[in-house]
Amino acid sequence: MKSFLKVPNMKDNKDVAIIREAIAKNIGVIACEILLSKKEVTIFYDESSITLDDLISSIEDMGYTVI
Repeated sequence: MKSFLKVPNMKDNKDVAIIREAIAKNIGVIACEILLSKKEVTIFYDESSITLDDLISSIEDMGYTVI
């Protein structure tokens, strides 16, 4: 599965690293691409192992807003 998320309060490369680490900790994540300039996160994952809501929660738990 491929999902696009907007993270409007992502501001710099430190935020990118924090978000990447939060996503990578989840079992079932295959890959992620983060575009700071667009404030977008694209996640490729196995939906039999993890849900989109779980991925969103892992980002929000780090203090970011996901829309």
